[in-house]
Amino acid sequence: MIPRPRAVLAALSALLFPAAAAGADCAAVSHEGRGYTVCEARAGDDLRLFLSDAEGRPYGTFGRIDRALEAEGRRLAFAMNAGMYHPDRRPVGLYRDPAGETAPLVTAPGPGNFGMLPNGVFCIGEDRFAVVESRRYAETRPACLYATQSGPMLVIGGDLHPRFLADSDSRFVRNGVGVSADGTTAYFAISDRPVTFHEFARLFRDKLGTPDALYFDGRISRLHAPVIGRSDAGFPMGPVVGLVAPAG
Repeated sequence: MIPRPRAVLAALSALLFPAAAAGADCAAVSHEGRGYTVCEARAGDDLRLFLSDAEGRPYGTFGRIDRALEAEGRRLAFAMNAGMYHPDRRPVGLYRDPAGETAPLVTAPGPGNFGMLPNGVFCIGEDRFAVVESRRYAETRPACLYATQSGPMLVIGGDLHPRFLADSDSRFVRNGVGVSADGTTAYFAISDRPVTFHEFARLFRDKLGTPDALYFDGRISRLHAPVIGRSDAGFPMGPVVGLVAPAG
């Protein structure tokens, strides 16, 4: 496994985007001839999940989240969709923030990618991150300030999901998150073009060196990263994960 430490991503970002070298570590990464954009957060960063505003209305867009953060004198350094959702944008699985649990954990198999067990939970703790398989999460109930469930798992204890096929022809633009072995770094990746599950999972295991990684979605995958002049548009989203930074 080849880890991708903070210094390497920061150097890549500074070289590729010298006009916007501060505020977030986002960089172009190539693996096996395929391109990805990877953004990085470290333990202690102000990384949050966003779903609804104070009146209970789904944010839906990066712009609405940014406008809400203006009241704090803050902004999104980067953000991406972070979990599957129903047509009304309610999370399909677990969603937790400091206000409490909005949607419950789902551990039963089901249709679609979410139900392709094992699926998992991305947990943002006070001083570390984790990607936890859903049934283990149910047993251990780790302390998470924020948590979002999605599926399938991409990498589980260093192994690819057992149902991924190396010769699959199912390709989509995909995004997800992987966490370093020590829990101090989270890597958020989105493919530049359609990739298979197997290819996407290998990015996390073999390039980023994450022993556990979780799929967020495909088809609607979007990234907001002002540091590289990117903010993808599209249909309203459900859960969003974002690194928050001071405005200006």
